[in-house]
Amino acid sequence: MRKIVVIPTYNEKENLEAISAAVLAVDREIEVLVVDDNSPDGTGRIADRLAAADPRVHVLHRAAKEGLGHAYRAGLARALELGGDLIVQMDADFSHPPSALPSFFELSGDYDLVLGSRYVDGITVVNWPMVRLMLSYFGNLYTRFVLRMPVMDATGGFKCWRRQALETISLTEVGANGYCFQIETSFRAWCAGLRIKETPILFVDRRLGTSKMHLSIALEALLVVWRLRWQALTGRIGNRGQVPEPRDVERRDPDITI
Repeated sequence: MRKIVVIPTYNEKENLEAISAAVLAVDREIEVLVVDDNSPDGTGRIADRLAAADPRVHVLHRAAKEGLGHAYRAGLARALELGGDLIVQMDADFSHPPSALPSFFELSGDYDLVLGSRYVDGITVVNWPMVRLMLSYFGNLYTRFVLRMPVMDATGGFKCWRRQALETISLTEVGANGYCFQIETSFRAWCAGLRIKETPILFVDRRLGTSKMHLSIALEALLVVWRLRWQALTGRIGNRGQVPEPRDVERRDPDITI
């Protein structure tokens, strides 16, 4: 199985070299795909240097910053082109622990999509300001209420996809940007009847660099989830012409250590 970890970057020069090394150290078969949005701090040059030194590192340069959704869409598509069988999406700032990757790969033997969850076993978030934590937590409650999708952490960005799952959801049809991209891709997978496993992770806020989260991203989600629900009801997502039947999402027993 070819395993490719997609890491989008924008001004991540403090983190990129360390996160790449940590990911590559997990498994000798893992490859890293850095998707850089023309970072003015020189992150793209660091990525090129890493790629020149290690054939397991790939770089996709994009002309400008267009949002997280656009970066992930391009990166996941490129990972498919590279022949990835298991494709992971994760952040560059160590908020997604590389140590969880072996578990993700193991679970992917039985599931099409593995979700690293901050809320499936209580709240496993460290060092976030209370306002941001509440915004994220209640935003996920709102998402579950509107979409009827039983995912505790629909906005989480730490995911492992089987190749067939990404091909099933049709990346070119995903319209959401920002963190809504995470909601839409998981919703499309759920509506398509794919096997989903939600497993707990310990999410630690970044120590270096600057967060890309801002209020407009949260406001976008308030509207996008209603668009997604309408598309599902009208058959544009899921089974064409049918309202998707509710399905449970399987959850793994907690195994988090601090």
